[in-house]
Amino acid sequence: MNIIVCMKEVRDPDASSDVFKIDMNNNTLVSADNVLKVVNPFDEQAVEAALRIKDKTGAKVIVLNLGHQLDLVVARKPLLMGADEFILLDDEGFVGGDSWSTAHALAMAIKKIGSYDLILCGRQAADSNAGQVGLGIAQILGIPCVTIARKIEVEEGKATVEKVTQDGYEIIEMALPALVTVSSELGQPRYPSIKRLRAANSIQPLIWKPADIGLEPSDTGKAGRRAKILRLYQPVREVECEFIEGETIQEAAENLALRLRSQKII
Repeated sequence: MNIIVCMKEVRDPDASSDVFKIDMNNNTLVSADNVLKVVNPFDEQAVEAALRIKDKTGAKVIVLNLGHQLDLVVARKPLLMGADEFILLDDEGFVGGDSWSTAHALAMAIKKIGSYDLILCGRQAADSNAGQVGLGIAQILGIPCVTIARKIEVEEGKATVEKVTQDGYEIIEMALPALVTVSSELGQPRYPSIKRLRAANSIQPLIWKPADIGLEPSDTGKAGRRAKILRLYQPVREVECEFIEGETIQEAAENLALRLRSQKII
């Protein structure tokens, strides 16, 4: 059984908000150079889900990572957790993409890999929070998809998924191959293992460019976008404070009640 996990490298979402700024001219979010790069937390959950299946079935886990100038230390973390191989879609042409162009590139890479039973993605990325790439991959590949999973069991060519809902969860069964997006309700990902350090460092990535997966420059990254950001900005919250006075505490309370009633708050 082969499991492919799609992973994104992001700037540390736990970093202080003052190190992130909005480039109003290009409608992009930029950060200070000293902000660490990390595995997208939801994608780390997806790796954990794959490894739990591997623990039971002996499945092979391949991690697929898209970006430019990817950090090998970050990219190897799933290997330290227990994944078997990693593939980097690393090229300047992948920069600036939207959910569509990213899903398209990942789907083409998965087609190139060829043999897979299950594709796992995080429910969303910690930077854009769009939650659309997994659905896009499934649509392009023509396979079933379940989102926001908290548990995945695989047996006899089918997957049983517990999907998180507002009131609890649903149990969904579907045939493989399929795609599932994994949520934080899955539980804590395992820590990287020191025992796997030597083995992980010996595994070299496959590095693919757009041409390697059959894509033209116009299909990828910014050139392949189908969505246009009209404006990216930080909301301004304005608060007006008014003090309600009175000769006594009782009078002040009555004045407050009258003001609230006039504003139809009470």
